[in-house]
Amino acid sequence: MNNNKIKAKNSLNKTVTKMAPAVLTAMIATALGFISLYTSPVPMIQDFGKMLTIGLVVSFILGLFFLTPILFTRDYFFNNEKKEQPKQLQKKTPPKTDKVLGWITRKTITFRWVIIIIAAVTAIFGIWVDLDADAETDVETFMPQDTQELNDIHKLRDVIGTTDQISIVYESDDIFSDQVNTWVDNLTESIETEFPEVVVNTNSLTSIVKQMNNEELPEGEQFKETVTNIPEDRLKLFLNESQTKGHITVGIEHLEASELEIFINDLGVYLKNNNLDAAETTITGKSVLDVEMMQGLTTGRYQMTLLGMGLVFISLLLIYRHPVKAFIPLLPIIFIVGWSGLAMYFLDMSYTPLTATLGALIIGIGTEFTVLIMERYYEEREKGYQSREAIKMANKNIGKAVFVSAITTIGGFSALLISDFVILSNFGLMTLINISLALFSTLIVMPPILIILDRFVKIKKTSLFSQTG
Repeated sequence: MNNNKIKAKNSLNKTVTKMAPAVLTAMIATALGFISLYTSPVPMIQDFGKMLTIGLVVSFILGLFFLTPILFTRDYFFNNEKKEQPKQLQKKTPPKTDKVLGWITRKTITFRWVIIIIAAVTAIFGIWVDLDADAETDVETFMPQDTQELNDIHKLRDVIGTTDQISIVYESDDIFSDQVNTWVDNLTESIETEFPEVVVNTNSLTSIVKQMNNEELPEGEQFKETVTNIPEDRLKLFLNESQTKGHITVGIEHLEASELEIFINDLGVYLKNNNLDAAETTITGKSVLDVEMMQGLTTGRYQMTLLGMGLVFISLLLIYRHPVKAFIPLLPIIFIVGWSGLAMYFLDMSYTPLTATLGALIIGIGTEFTVLIMERYYEEREKGYQSREAIKMANKNIGKAVFVSAITTIGGFSALLISDFVILSNFGLMTLINISLALFSTLIVMPPILIILDRFVKIKKTSLFSQTG
C-alpha cells in the first residue's frame, strides 16, 4: 500500500472520529437556534425556520455520506504518489494565511481584556438602542418604488381618497331591531367626525338603506323590506347569510404602522365608550393584521432570540455536561446580537418580516463557528498544550476553514443585494454584516474568551507531554 493510500485512510479516520462529532454538535446547536423561529406569530417566519432546519440537516448528511466518500475515493484511487524530496531539501515556509491567523491570535491574546471590554460595551449599547427599533410592515415599502402597479395604487388613492380599510363587525341576536339599527347608524356617522384626520369615509347597512329611503332610517318591518331590495352582491358586503352579523367599513388614510396602531387603539376605546348591550363589536381587517404583524416583529423577535439561545445552551449542556463549556460558544453570539442592532441603528433600518429572523440566523451561523473553534481548542488542550498554544493551534487549523465558510456564505447572500425589492436587499445586506460579525467574533473575540475561562474547565490530558504557552 503506497503512502497516499495510507494518508487517505488516516484522513478518513480523523474526519469521522474527530471532525464529524464536532460538526454534529454544531449542527444540533444551530438547528435548535433555528427552531426558535417556529414560535413567531408570523407564518412566513415559521416556514423560513423549517426550511433552514431541513437544509441544515440535509447539508450535514450530504457532507458526511456523500462528499467525504468522494474525497476519500479521489485520494485513495486517483492521487498519484509523488516522489518526496529529502527532508533537508523540503521548505517548511508556512502559508500566508497561517501567518496572518497566527499574528491575529497573538494580538488577541495580548489584548484579550481590552477586546472583551470593548466587545461587551458596544454590544450592550447595541441591545439598548435595538429595544426601540421600528418595524416596517407597509408592503408598499418592500416593493420596487418605480413599478407601474405601485403607481396605479397611488393614483387610485388620489382619486377615491383611500385604499385602506378598517372593518367593524357587530353581532346581535336581533340584528334588525330598531335599537341596533339606530346604534349602527350613529356609529357610521360619528366615527367619521370623531377621527377626521384619519377616517376618509364610512359605510354600513344602515347607510345603504338610508340611501334607498330618502336619507331616512326606516323602522321595524319597513327596514327589513328595504333590505330585501338590496342586490345580493352588495348586501353580502354588509351582512352575513345567517343575518346575525353586520359590517361597518371605515376607509382610512394610508398610515405608518405605528400611527395605525394608535388609531386602532383609539377606535377600540371609542367603541367601548359607545357600546350597546345588545351587540358585540370586533375590529378587524387587513390593517389590523398589519398591526398584529408589527407587534409580532417588535416583541416576538426578542422572544425568538432568547429562546434560541436557551435551546442552544441546554443542548450544549447535555452534550458537554459542563456549564462553562456550554456557555462559551454563546458569549460571542450575545455580542453579535448587540452589534447587529447597532449596525441597524447606524444604517437607519427598520425591521421587516425577514430581518426579524436575524437573531436566529446569528445564533445558527455564529454557533457553528464558535463550537468548531472551541472543539479544536479543547482537543489541543487534551493533547497537553497550554492554553496559549492550544488557541494558536485551533485558529491555525480551523480558522482557515471558518474563514472560507464565511466568505462563501457571504458570496451566496450577496446576490440579494441586487434585488429590486427593498425587503430582500436589506435582508441581504444585514445577513452579510452579521456573517462578517460572526467571523470577526470567532477569530478575534473567541480566543480571549477561551483563554480567560480556561481555568474553569478541567482538562483531561490524553498525552504525557506538556508544552508551555
